[in-house]
Amino acid sequence: MILNEIYEKSPESYQDLENDNTQPQMGQLRKTRLTLAQICKLRQMNDVRKIEYKSKLKYVKAQYSPPVEPAGPRM
Repeated sequence: MILNEIYEKSPESYQDLENDNTQPQMGQLRKTRLTLAQICKLRQMNDVRKIEYKSKLKYVKAQYSPPVEPAGPRM
């Protein structure tokens, strides 16, 4: 868990409880197969995670980069 998740509510589309069929029901012996729609949704979620990660890296690099020295005359 990220500390920001305590203060900021996560977006609504991160988990779709209606389409969540990961819990097996009584009498189900086989694994569920992924449909093309589910695979597409997973790919889109992965793309969003990559974009969020890159933006987070930009913020961290800006935060921890050494300060820029003013361009003044050196003696």
